[in-house]
Amino acid sequence: MISVSFHGVRGSTPCNGPDTHHFGGNTSCVSLCADGQVPVVFDLGTGLRYFGKQCGDTGAFRAVCLLTHLHYDHTLGLPFFEPLLRSDTTFEIYAPKQPDGRSIRELFLEKIKPPMFPVPLDDFAARVVFHEIGDDDFTIGDMHIRSRFVPHIGPTLGFRVTHAGVSVTYLSDHQQPVGPEFTLTQGARELCERTDLLIHDAQYTDEEFVEKSSWGHSTYSYAKWVAETCEVQQLALFHHDPSRTDAALAELAGQVGGATKIGVFAAREGETVDVVTCNA
Repeated sequence: MISVSFHGVRGSTPCNGPDTHHFGGNTSCVSLCADGQVPVVFDLGTGLRYFGKQCGDTGAFRAVCLLTHLHYDHTLGLPFFEPLLRSDTTFEIYAPKQPDGRSIRELFLEKIKPPMFPVPLDDFAARVVFHEIGDDDFTIGDMHIRSRFVPHIGPTLGFRVTHAGVSVTYLSDHQQPVGPEFTLTQGARELCERTDLLIHDAQYTDEEFVEKSSWGHSTYSYAKWVAETCEVQQLALFHHDPSRTDAALAELAGQVGGATKIGVFAAREGETVDVVTCNA
């Protein structure tokens, strides 16, 4: 069994207020725990701070991040990750290769330093290790990791983690094709096909997408289509628009769930889901 916990579920920018309290206002961060394996974190959004508070402060700590891309809403949480203050922490970050040849380490060192942040990344006590990946298949412990480039703005990866026959797919930022028919790239299909839980970008309604079709994201309709086309077991609607209220989110999730046989829910900050396979 795999347990998936949502620490940040919003896209673009954090939001806080009485109308976003239920689903939460932190940006993308999801943790995955498999029996006997190192913790895996998808993305480093502001929700990472809350994952860090759950990690404890005794004994050596090791975790792995699968980072989809370098936009601020997916990286702002890193300097607020409390385990980085400990010398017995090892944090490995797997992130997409950049077309200009700059290393991921170099880019983070440029971002986390004065005057933009008071403490340079290299001054944190923890050991932070960067790995640059693309369309790859590799293992971490007994977990099989598949990474594939997916359409978005800038180099962006989606991930599939499989352990003991159970698979979780994470496509937080996924550009929906513009046109009369839905399509899916081969890489995205390889990530999604018959996965047990698909966590998928669902930032826009169909009406909003008309004005924002080049902004790099998906609609609820497209997320549902991907899930049905790839025969997934459960669909978590994710990367909620910061302007979407709790009431609107609940209504939209209900509409999507009522129109398919797939289990559908809107990802909610603080929620943990146990994932089992039905594909044996």
